[in-house]
Amino acid sequence: ASNDLLHGEYERQSPKSPEDIVNVTIIDREGRRREVQGKVGDNVLYLAHCHDIEMEGACEASLACTTCHVYVESEDHLDILPAPSETEEDLLDLAPFLADNSRLGCQLVLTKELEGLVLRLPKVTRNFYVDGFVPKPH
Repeated sequence: ASNDLLHGEYERQSPKSPEDIVNVTIIDREGRRREVQGKVGDNVLYLAHCHDIEMEGACEASLACTTCHVYVESEDHLDILPAPSETEEDLLDLAPFLADNSRLGCQLVLTKELEGLVLRLPKVTRNFYVDGFVPKPH
């Protein structure tokens, strides 16, 4: 039997120790603040899915869309995050309401240094689904 995890399964596991916990605030499209606990190594897109936060992720974190577009609101974390790749920057150029603090949630992986990270969901994304459809993570 293999111990390999399938796509998105890592984020569904609980932290192994308190030292692995990273507290994140995600502000939804209506302005509600959601305090969630992730763990070191979690991808923000799947973290949002695990906490039933509406972040589409149409390409399932394959870096092929902009439906997981977020704004990094905590300025002190902007300098800590690795610079976006050229592919991420190219995709962000397609995102509605692009800002200096825009990132793709699928490219943000939690580290202990990101404790207290605050992210805001944009009011709209370029949705791959029919308007009003809310996808369920699988």
